[in-house]
Amino acid sequence: MQNPWDANLYQEKHSFVWQLSDDLLNLLAPQPGEYVLDLGCGTGQLTQKIADQGASVIGIDADPTMIAEAQRQFPQLTFVVADARHFTLPSPADAIFSNAALHWIPEQTDVAARMIAALKPGGRLVAEFGGYGNIATVLAAIAQARQALDLGSFPASPWYFPSISAYTGLLEEQGFEVQFARLYDRPTPLQGEDGLLNWLQMFATRFWADLSSQQVQDLLPKVVAIARPDLYKDNQWWADYRRIQVIAYKSL
Repeated sequence: MQNPWDANLYQEKHSFVWQLSDDLLNLLAPQPGEYVLDLGCGTGQLTQKIADQGASVIGIDADPTMIAEAQRQFPQLTFVVADARHFTLPSPADAIFSNAALHWIPEQTDVAARMIAALKPGGRLVAEFGGYGNIATVLAAIAQARQALDLGSFPASPWYFPSISAYTGLLEEQGFEVQFARLYDRPTPLQGEDGLLNWLQMFATRFWADLSSQQVQDLLPKVVAIARPDLYKDNQWWADYRRIQVIAYKSL
């Protein structure tokens, strides 16, 4: 089940998704004339940054509202609604870039197969997404709040948060050569006093999809209260992010 996206909330309250990406863009190091796919491009800010380096770039995302907003903001670029499990490109890419998108897709074998098929021989994948232990405190708070309100356990997680060995092994099975991988903690500031509440409403609606609107109104403040001692520090909310970064090449 896909998360229902609110492109305006994403733009206004969750700009950290692309603003904290300079390190990953440096790993990509796009070159003038390269053909680059931005997989899971969202509202297109990073697609534009890749284009600013002189690369020819296409952005794809499965959500039509995100693509519509990307095309509105960056009309000179090419954006396409496409599923990472099934996409095709007009011609093979020199590089695939993906930031904060792959963890939304449990069928990662299908995604890896499509990515390697979309690359030229010697082409590279540069990706970052949620890794093992990502947002563990937030997930524990949701589970505890549901239990406290007698709402039962939450539905299955929509996320894929692998270990390094699990993900690099999956890539290697599809023919990639992994040359760099790391799992690291990246506590991420959330905007404003309602930072965690906004984050939950943007990214975590799957965890109360089975509840009535009144039950959700009861649940969310409870989640925030449970998480506050661990995630609210010095008048600032923090998301307990753990990320995987990977650089892998398609064999020549």
